[in-house]
Amino acid sequence: MFTLIQNGNLYAPESLGKQDLLLVNDKILQIGNVDELALGALNLDLEVIDASGCVVTPGLIDPHEHIIGAGGEEGFSSRMPEIHVENLIESGITTVVGLLGTDTTTRHLNCLHAKVKQIKSEGLTSYMYTGGFEIPPSMFFSRLTDDLVTIDEIIGTGEIAISDSRWVDPPLYELAKVVSETMLGGKMSGKAGVTHFHVGERKGRLSLLHQLIEDYDIPIQYLYPTHITRSPELLKDAVKLAKRGAFVDMDIVEENLADCLHAYQADDGPMDKLTVSSDAHTPGGSPGKLYRQLVDCVLEYDFTLEDILPCFTQNTASILKLKNKGELAVGMDADVLVLDQNSLEIIHVFAKGQHLMKDSTLVKKVQQTEQVKESQPT
Repeated sequence: MFTLIQNGNLYAPESLGKQDLLLVNDKILQIGNVDELALGALNLDLEVIDASGCVVTPGLIDPHEHIIGAGGEEGFSSRMPEIHVENLIESGITTVVGLLGTDTTTRHLNCLHAKVKQIKSEGLTSYMYTGGFEIPPSMFFSRLTDDLVTIDEIIGTGEIAISDSRWVDPPLYELAKVVSETMLGGKMSGKAGVTHFHVGERKGRLSLLHQLIEDYDIPIQYLYPTHITRSPELLKDAVKLAKRGAFVDMDIVEENLADCLHAYQADDGPMDKLTVSSDAHTPGGSPGKLYRQLVDCVLEYDFTLEDILPCFTQNTASILKLKNKGELAVGMDADVLVLDQNSLEIIHVFAKGQHLMKDSTLVKKVQQTEQVKESQPT
């Protein structure tokens, strides 16, 4: 299957100006001027998209979603539902990483793994973290290393809670063991091997991560904290960690991403070490908010698309070692969004070359409706 996206302004995520983009099956084959007539003469299975008046970007990567639901801390009525694949597509998310949080009692890794596989079967790219809030963490096998080496979809451990009032901080040695086992599993399997840290509101902030670096010589690129905007003091500590070489993550639950980005930049936080996540499905997080906060930063504040897009694409692919994700480049996965240039409304979504949203309409939902109709007795 060949797909030619013509006349769009490409952001790869850096601005490339007006270029054509040629997709073949699940990969990007060519960027630049593409001869549509020559392709047509070859009698290829070709779809042509006119992206005039649009911007073309990589698909968004969400590194932190509770894809089987989260919450549940205000009684059973507060339990959150699973993510629907349609919600991801409508939000321009073509790659997602699922995880467990506070609830490892009624939600389990087997269920999380099954959801990851479901999302993959629906056409998107999906990974997961092993573990959860507590230490020792939940795992499939006897060691975290074994989880990463054995199960393809596991790329790290998380979200491990630190500085959170709902959990006692683990002893530093136990934390170092978790990070080391995860790191080793990553090295052996060619994956990220990062430990993803949930950071709470307590005054310890990121001190445990600084201690891991100082006392155990943990390479900083394997530490990946999230929720760094809970307080101005925590954000400053995150900037300090990012300046040492770590990636840090902001979530959009409070819907104040632009303000947080301004504060991060005011402390000279390195933008190439920052990612943004949805924290869906917590009571305040959703896939849609991730996309809307991106749009708001560009349309309502002083950020350009080129400024902000790497935090949703390229930077996330870098920390998670997703080598074929996060960029529009020859040989990369064909995860592509076509957005209206003025409103940034999502017009088309391609995930590994599959056309999942067409003219702002879910192709998948149309297909399912037709399948249901066909299955009805006459």
